[in-house]
Amino acid sequence: MPRLQRKLRLIYLFPVLVCLASCHRPAQTDAPYFPPKGDEWAHRPPAKVGMNAALLDSAVAFARTQETTQMTPNFSTQEEIFGKLLGPMPTSRAKTNGIVLRHGYIVAEWGDTQRADPTYSVAKSVLSTVLGISIERGLIPDIHDPVAKLIHDGGYESAQNRSITWEHHARQTSEWNGELWGKNSDFVGKEAFGKGERKPRTLQQPGTYYEYNDVRINRLALSLLRLWKKPLPEVVRDEIMNPIGASDTWRYIAYPNAVADVDGKRMLSVSGGTRWGGGLWVNSRDEARFGYLFLRQGRWKDRQIISADWVKQATTRGPVGPSYGYLWWLNTPDPSTGRKPWPDAPASSFAALGAGQNTIWIDPEHDIVIVWRWHNGNPNDLIKRVLAAVNN
Repeated sequence: MPRLQRKLRLIYLFPVLVCLASCHRPAQTDAPYFPPKGDEWAHRPPAKVGMNAALLDSAVAFARTQETTQMTPNFSTQEEIFGKLLGPMPTSRAKTNGIVLRHGYIVAEWGDTQRADPTYSVAKSVLSTVLGISIERGLIPDIHDPVAKLIHDGGYESAQNRSITWEHHARQTSEWNGELWGKNSDFVGKEAFGKGERKPRTLQQPGTYYEYNDVRINRLALSLLRLWKKPLPEVVRDEIMNPIGASDTWRYIAYPNAVADVDGKRMLSVSGGTRWGGGLWVNSRDEARFGYLFLRQGRWKDRQIISADWVKQATTRGPVGPSYGYLWWLNTPDPSTGRKPWPDAPASSFAALGAGQNTIWIDPEHDIVIVWRWHNGNPNDLIKRVLAAVNN
């Protein structure tokens, strides 16, 4: 064979030989970054994670101007807004603050992110995670089971309550009827509920009507306490916060009168928020860890803390009510209008939200977590500015 022909043949064969050597190998990807426990959370310049530094700086500058007007710095309007307190409140709080993560790295941080403040209904998403772990551990055979199959404390014996399932509680469609810790489930009474007082209405069949209702979520928390047979703050510590390397500053505070007898032991039952005091008091960095756990589909380093299936299930819209999963807020379009709650965010994003505008927003599409606390307005106001800084 002439030398030129041999050289040409080798040239044509070279890509094939390269492909045989490498095309069938698994794609090499960098392992996700997970911050260690403590304050050594790695920062990255925005440019290193595909973000525009100037636009991100502009987003943070905007966030700094958005101090909440709903919740005063000393919580003096708490009872006016929500009604008579049952648990403690701090005498002060941090100013608006937050963190932006991309690929797990801190790319922006502002304000006091290490002060443990009440986070209000963000606690509901934590309770949802405890529910998921309870199911995975076999404490609850099926989320569609009536709670009354396992809980026999009188709370589910009435005709209205006996068909309530664990899923109904998680979707805020339980229509549970009763009184718990001095608050009634119909929210009737100006002194007890402040501006949150509601007009009486006819109860619907469980699962058919959505109502955001803290008394019913407090009932869910009590039912979970009876399953675990130990205080839920210990469950949250052992099953969630310690595994993700959270600080030692967070507290989950119950109302002093929320005492249950569990197998002959007196235990405090926590709430689904800080509406009537107490609740989950946590710093922004620990909230960022919790959000990052869900961004990573329930995995932290080499441990699957909550299954990816649960993360998907908990962030899927139910058949009744707004864009809501299992105590998580979603960005799925409204069926009647086609509008998303956060118009500039991906439909796949979701959030834990609490009063005073406490926000943990998770965006799987862009691999971003935003924690933004004590701010005014819609999270979309910051989301759109942060996403504008994303180059790829």
